[in-house]
Amino acid sequence: MKGEPSCPKCGGRVRAPGLFADSWQCDVHGAVYPVQPVVPPSVEALGVVVGRTQVPVWMPWPLPVGWLFTGVACAGDDRSGGRATAVACSGPGPLGGMGELILVAEELGVGLGARYAGLDAPDPGPYLDVEKPPQAKVLAAGRPTPLWLVAGTPDDRAVFAGEALGMWLWAVVWPEQSGLLMYDELVLADLRDAGAEVELVPCGALSPRLLEP
Repeated sequence: MKGEPSCPKCGGRVRAPGLFADSWQCDVHGAVYPVQPVVPPSVEALGVVVGRTQVPVWMPWPLPVGWLFTGVACAGDDRSGGRATAVACSGPGPLGGMGELILVAEELGVGLGARYAGLDAPDPGPYLDVEKPPQAKVLAAGRPTPLWLVAGTPDDRAVFAGEALGMWLWAVVWPEQSGLLMYDELVLADLRDAGAEVELVPCGALSPRLLEP
């Protein structure tokens, strides 16, 4: 994703709108909202995404002890605004070692969350058994939000998904056992509402998961 816009679904190159199409185009997936180049994590980078997005920018707040903000990605352009956001955080895993979490908020069909989840589908719906009780719950913008374990994902990660503020909410955790983090009823803040508190976010090094999930 470095350097130039890319496809949210496959990470491939995209063509800018032009004479024959008024939207960004991927050779494989057709019209897409392009993922903008990812820059090193900083309060300023977070502020740019927060300022342009049409969807929530979720972050655990307060962050778990020892965890840092490790990057943000956004799908959309200047005309459409942000239609998907991905916030990465890293820190000590519940069972030792390092854990990584990417939280994605997106409109239906954008496909960024599914890419981080390792699914070949734009949305989690077919992979959720909502007839069963949710496996995790978070407090998203003050509202209890159920999340279900997503089936069919690679063994190296745990993936949860649900709906918050009318958008898909994905939580993708590496390694798989760090998914225990999601059973602690995390409190998620929409950084669009955080105001000056955003300046207090502790930043770490850029998560490579944001670039190559």
